[in-house]
Amino acid sequence: MTPSTCAPPVPPPAVPARAADPAELMAAVARGDRDAFAALYGTLAPPVYGIALRTLRSPAHAEEVAQEVLLEVWRTAAAYRPERGTVLAWALTIAHRRAVDRVRATQAADAREVRVALRERPAAESVADQAERLLDGERVRHALAALTRAQRESLVLAYYGGYSQREIAQYLGLPLGTVKTRMRDGLLRLRAALDDREPAGTTATAERRRR
Repeated sequence: MTPSTCAPPVPPPAVPARAADPAELMAAVARGDRDAFAALYGTLAPPVYGIALRTLRSPAHAEEVAQEVLLEVWRTAAAYRPERGTVLAWALTIAHRRAVDRVRATQAADAREVRVALRERPAAESVADQAERLLDGERVRHALAALTRAQRESLVLAYYGGYSQREIAQYLGLPLGTVKTRMRDGLLRLRAALDDREPAGTTATAERRRR
């Protein structure tokens, strides 16, 4: 049995939390372990719902997107690569992408309704274009993918997950200064990528050697 060949389990409320690392749970989920998915569900559901709600500003839409994300986690668990970041960062990236896609689809549908009502030509499609630019579309995701694992992980947790630098340091088990350095250097490179230019410079520390 594999996640791609069966329906995702719906975690029962009474399932006790398993004291296991999320990466270990992901490996078990990839093998079709429903108990592991139940434990992982309890860990990921709140932050996934949180980012969806912040992006969509609609509890109903946020719940739908959160379910879609967790279904994707179940189906694509085997695609997760620990070397590219934590399970939480991976799931939050999926959640943000799906939430943005939902906003764009909603905006486009609204624009079409306005055009029909006003009998206008597609000038109103600029609404969808604005949503794409303002809501971290494909260009931003591509720029994030070009960062180092350490930089991308910290930025995803901060800006998609809403975690503070201190919370990120605690979650990753790193000194606060290390997290600040990663985020500072990552932001420099992200801005440079979005501006199509090289970064003016990054912090020259031992952290660079680890990246």
